[in-house]
Amino acid sequence: MAKYINPFTDWGFKRLFGQEFSKDLLISFLNDLLEGELHVKDVVFKDKEQLPQTKDQRGIIYDVFCETDTGERFILEMQNKWQPNFLDRSICYACRSILEQVDKGKAENQDAYKFLPIYTVCFMNYMPKAGEVNKFRTDIILADKESKEQASNKLRFIYLALPLFKKEPAECESDFDKWIYVLTHMEALTRMPWTAQKKIFEKLEEYADSHRLSKKEWEAYENSLWIARDNLACMAAAESEARAEGMAKGMAKGMAKGMAKGMAEGRAEGRAEGRAEGRAEGRAEGSNEANINAAQRMLADGMSKELVMKYTGLSLEQISNIK
Repeated sequence: MAKYINPFTDWGFKRLFGQEFSKDLLISFLNDLLEGELHVKDVVFKDKEQLPQTKDQRGIIYDVFCETDTGERFILEMQNKWQPNFLDRSICYACRSILEQVDKGKAENQDAYKFLPIYTVCFMNYMPKAGEVNKFRTDIILADKESKEQASNKLRFIYLALPLFKKEPAECESDFDKWIYVLTHMEALTRMPWTAQKKIFEKLEEYADSHRLSKKEWEAYENSLWIARDNLACMAAAESEARAEGMAKGMAKGMAKGMAKGMAEGRAEGRAEGRAEGRAEGRAEGSNEANINAAQRMLADGMSKELVMKYTGLSLEQISNIK
């Protein structure tokens, strides 16, 4: 059993960053994340998580009301689960939080559209997909395209692509770097680093220690751990299926192009030599041979017989007889 819990299970994530008893961890993390911009003084959690509108939203978002040392307030949303169209979904969730603040009982001139800024922090514990972010930290604000000046502070997105964080302990100079290193390596750690330099890590060690969990807490964590592993397995299977389908389509396209070229050349040669019957037989034989050759390659690459039938036009009996 690992000494420390996996912080990216739903249960582990909420234990470290979504509970009243551990809110000092969240405050410290936010101040290191937003160093030089603002300083969070306090956070208030909603009494209970907002009920999700769809099943795949369950347990992945919670809203936190934050107050800075200058009296400014904003709402924090933290996401910790991959979903299809991840970036689009994060924008939708942030917009949802804005709409929930609109007071429909007030007229526009009564500040009906006055709302707190929304900060969305996303832990992307997977390799980003094409069209998503391409570096470890990506900060998105509402800004003028030409001058780059911020136009409004009402929306802020911070995407943390954890697999792209490559620093070793000796390279972690900032407190934020130390947070990310500890979170990404927590399950493999045998002791908590930097506790002497950063006192909050003593609390982190206490709350993350799997040996200190009660029986009920351990059962909840273990269940969350299995769910996380199942999600990763499903994600890997989807990627594998997408690669196989792409390969099959590419092979089929290449085969069709080659067959078309071969048939055109065969027709020209046949017309020149006047061998109409031989040309027809050659096309049929060549097409069948090309299909068989393609089927052999597809089967060798592990493609199912059903997909081979789909992309070659061969019968199941013909495919079964291929050596």
